[in-house]
Amino acid sequence: MTLDIYQIDSFTNETFCGNPACVVPLREWLPDDILLKIAKENAVPETAFFIIENRNVKLRWFTPDIEMDLCGHATLAAAHVLFSILNYPNKKIEFSTISGILNVSLENNIYLLDFPSRMPVLAYLPEAIVNSLSIKPIEVLKARDYVLIYNSQKDIENIVIDRILFDSINISPGGVIVTSKGNDSDFVSRFFTPQATILEDPVTGSAHCSLIPYWSKLLGKQIMTAQQLSQRGGILYCENKGDRVLIGGTAKTFLIGQIMI
Repeated sequence: MTLDIYQIDSFTNETFCGNPACVVPLREWLPDDILLKIAKENAVPETAFFIIENRNVKLRWFTPDIEMDLCGHATLAAAHVLFSILNYPNKKIEFSTISGILNVSLENNIYLLDFPSRMPVLAYLPEAIVNSLSIKPIEVLKARDYVLIYNSQKDIENIVIDRILFDSINISPGGVIVTSKGNDSDFVSRFFTPQATILEDPVTGSAHCSLIPYWSKLLGKQIMTAQQLSQRGGILYCENKGDRVLIGGTAKTFLIGQIMI
């Protein structure tokens, strides 16, 4: 069996930046264990698989470890493949996913992801996570992911994770977001996943389902710009829409090829 594959850098317009995702179009679903093996072989944070059925596109996401319930950068990558490479005819893509219908449109060369809002609430942080952080947060919140609030961008840049302690807890499919106000953007963040093959995710679209409503309320702004401060880095254009959020970004094609199973 031969399948087409595309590798896309999401939330950037530069190669080797943003968050890499592989995208594999299918005619029918392969067994889940094969999808997971493909994702593991690709060795990027997420692989997106989709099937086109009339105007609906069925979409699933796999890390090298598990199937995810929501992924922003791989959704953006799939939209980029459909719009920019496969000449998808409609102005908006309606993705059918485990998290419901997700719409993506392309406006002024920016992909706009319409995702659910997940306002975080006050929470208790497990001791293993507390002890694994070189800098402790000033506030702990949680939605799907833990959202740890810090005083400054410098704190976010300087946080070091003790992975042995960090990996002693399993919060799958969620992770740990660290965030603060930004120096050159409205807010910044980093994202870590315990017990995952890839500890730090380069740019995490789904984390902004919680970051956008939180910072929108705190800053009194509906439209914001965010930066993820990983080594690769990424820019996200954010809008709070009440029970939904808009997450915008650009993308760059890195690879077009085939895989053989």
